[in-house]
Amino acid sequence: MARRDDIVQYANELLEVDRFPEYGRPGLQVLGAHDVSAVVCGVSSSRELFERAADAGAQMVLVHHGLFWRNEPLFVDRRLRGRLETLFAADLSLVAYHLALDAHPEIGNNALLAERLGGVREGDFAEIGAAARVDGVTIDELTARLRETTGREPLVFAHGPSRIERVAIVTGGGGDRVIQAAHDGFDAFVTGEPEEPALQTARELGIHFLAGGHYATETFGVQALSARLADRFGVDWSFVDLPNPV
Repeated sequence: MARRDDIVQYANELLEVDRFPEYGRPGLQVLGAHDVSAVVCGVSSSRELFERAADAGAQMVLVHHGLFWRNEPLFVDRRLRGRLETLFAADLSLVAYHLALDAHPEIGNNALLAERLGGVREGDFAEIGAAARVDGVTIDELTARLRETTGREPLVFAHGPSRIERVAIVTGGGGDRVIQAAHDGFDAFVTGEPEEPALQTARELGIHFLAGGHYATETFGVQALSARLADRFGVDWSFVDLPNPV
């Protein structure tokens, strides 16, 4: 059993949340039980996730995509009301980390995806992403690694060199960073969601473009953070997988 506020303070400091201008509040978003013995984590806030957490007897839900975003209306509609009612009924705290969890050099989505692709992280890319070096693989080999890592078929525009040494990674909705990756001399760019210009951009700039899915490329960070919290505070944790084709 651990205090909710101690867990949140530790996670805030570990992820250095103040370094990142955010679209939504990082850290504690909904106040629940004071004491925590079990954490359920998932990629995105949803009523289904919160119901599953309640059924599991958790006191805290940890997500990458929280409830509140600055580009959404300040209005509690049926969607938001249902989510809040589920949290309140189970006395669940909701904790969310977005860009800070993408960017962390050890437990961040980008660093962990780089590792799973067989890369060695050499530094940051585009502030929240990862720059990685791989062992001179072909585009078919890199595609196979991404497919195995995400469990789904990636979208691939194969317009880069025959051997890939440097890979830029921005998980989730980072498709627009392909231009920067090409200008910075990377052989391949890996992201979650593609954007319409990506095909011609990759072709004209001579870079491989791979999109593995927004959800599928961002399952790693919440699990790694939950495991770190479990080790630190002696709480149980579990991941609820709610696959999303996007």
